[in-house]
Amino acid sequence: MKTSIATVSISGSFRDKLTAIAQAGFDGIEIFEQDFLASDFSPREVGYMVRDHGLEITLFQPFRDFEGLPEPHRARAFARAERKFELMNELGTDLILICSSLHPEAMGGIDRAAADFHELGGIAAKHGIRVGYEALCWGRYVNDHRDAWEIVRRADHPNIGLILDSFHTLARRIDPDTIRSIPGDRIFFVQLADAPAIDMDLLYWSRHFRNMPGEGDLDVTAFTRAVLATGYAGPLSLEIFNDQFRSGLPRLVAQDGLRSLIALTDQVRRNEPSLKIDLPDFPAPTPVEGVEFIEFASSRDDAPVLESLLAAAGFEHAGRHRSKQVSLWRQNGVNLLVNTETEGFAHSAWLTHGTGVSELGLRVSDAQDSFARAIALKAAAHDPLGQNAAELDIPGIRGVGGSLIRFLDGKNDLWQVDFEISDPQPKGAGLAKVDHIAQTMAYEEMLSWSLFYTSIFPARKAPVVDVVDPDGLVRSQAIDTGALRITLNGAETRHTLAGRFIEDTFGASTQHIAFACDDIFATAQAMAARGFPVLKIGANYFDDVEARFGLHPDLTERLRAHNIMYDEDGSGSFLQFYSQPLPGGLFFEIVQRSGGYGGYGGPNAPFRIAAQKRNILPFGMPRS
Repeated sequence: MKTSIATVSISGSFRDKLTAIAQAGFDGIEIFEQDFLASDFSPREVGYMVRDHGLEITLFQPFRDFEGLPEPHRARAFARAERKFELMNELGTDLILICSSLHPEAMGGIDRAAADFHELGGIAAKHGIRVGYEALCWGRYVNDHRDAWEIVRRADHPNIGLILDSFHTLARRIDPDTIRSIPGDRIFFVQLADAPAIDMDLLYWSRHFRNMPGEGDLDVTAFTRAVLATGYAGPLSLEIFNDQFRSGLPRLVAQDGLRSLIALTDQVRRNEPSLKIDLPDFPAPTPVEGVEFIEFASSRDDAPVLESLLAAAGFEHAGRHRSKQVSLWRQNGVNLLVNTETEGFAHSAWLTHGTGVSELGLRVSDAQDSFARAIALKAAAHDPLGQNAAELDIPGIRGVGGSLIRFLDGKNDLWQVDFEISDPQPKGAGLAKVDHIAQTMAYEEMLSWSLFYTSIFPARKAPVVDVVDPDGLVRSQAIDTGALRITLNGAETRHTLAGRFIEDTFGASTQHIAFACDDIFATAQAMAARGFPVLKIGANYFDDVEARFGLHPDLTERLRAHNIMYDEDGSGSFLQFYSQPLPGGLFFEIVQRSGGYGGYGGPNAPFRIAAQKRNILPFGMPRS
């Protein structure tokens, strides 16, 4: 599979773009004409630069407003095209994109457009150029790939072919299977882009909200299956117009782009095995079966504050690592590790972010398969230095936000091999499992984090919702992959609680951990007896929730007494309460789900955030 990306998809200077694209591992680039014109390099210099980076120029684009013009506009369009052909000869590329016309003087008509392209094909042939015609979904006369194909078919010239773009097809809700009847050798180029489902002007939607395949709501998989079913064997290229990507780091956007193409083509071959796809074999995605452990990085001086919170939440000190300064805190099926090593990854994480989550251990059906899939999808392997030979070799990758993810299966028992266990089954206060993990990032990085999880695991994405902070909005999206639930919270301003967490911890990923219990009132009572620093919720909230859901006053009083918040939907109910935050902002959440409730108490978030901002001194900090 030959991969390509348009230079317009990422930010930076032309040289920055080339470096990022090459380092990500792409085979080629589409040169967006504006990037070329702004570069101040000659065509030959650009060609040399591209090839010096190990890339090829797969496409030069766009050429606008060509077909169906009256004179003198028609003659000028042909003259412009020939000038571009000469430029392309200097660049060292042979394919140009002509998009369907928006010219106010253009005249419709399939035959008229076909005649123009037939004549252009003869001129292009003299220069060794191929011309690809693309239907813009907002084109004046041609806005459907079926019409564009009919023009190409009637033009009947070997140098004239079709260019397909997933956005233009799917944005108009055209059945992608209509592509399957087009001969693959007449498709000269394929561009891919996803987008969120938004009802807006097509041009504005396209220019600002495209994203990588798998990051949006369009069925790019069905589109790609249809394209490859024709026998098309050319490049698969990304053409992404996105305001977030334009402000993002070129290296990260390019890495995400290649990851999205690999994940997309892997999904295509698994959905339609008869297709021949040039892609290395790697394992299929498998769900997470459980959260085996969460590790906190801390120091000997700071750890007592964290451990005090763990004890108040019902966790018991249950053992120690055999060779490292790592203590195990356990409650029923929940394992938490506190790492106070003075060297290694956890120590570096503590130096950078302060006390917080540094590592996540996920239980999967086959650890090596999950690791191999992650590496194939361009995750970075974690190579621990100086590992004791007696310890388990647990495959790990660098996760988003700088943390680690470890993969474990049933082939070896981590707790028997690496730990000395003093209390195997402490019952604690009733916490049974990790319900979800809330990770916080800058809003412009949110799509990247989502793609990381959804490409490696079989995941379901909930719609993005707005969480109202008194000082701004936070965008939130839940990702569910079996026993692992992640909520991604994108902060747009540093004044929000999420934004302050990012700033205060220098980009730590995990802001809070939610633990599930079966009887939240019994758990709250048990924790209160242990001194759990519960977050105080304002009295106005409970009066409102009683009226909103028609709760019995006795239930409202029980909620108020334990600072438990309430939500329900058509399937069930949800109860939740919170700890005060640790220094740096990390906090715990305790939840109880009833019925089929699948949310996260989103309507309660503004009131929880307001309470946290009122109680700005974190747990463990001395008060004067």
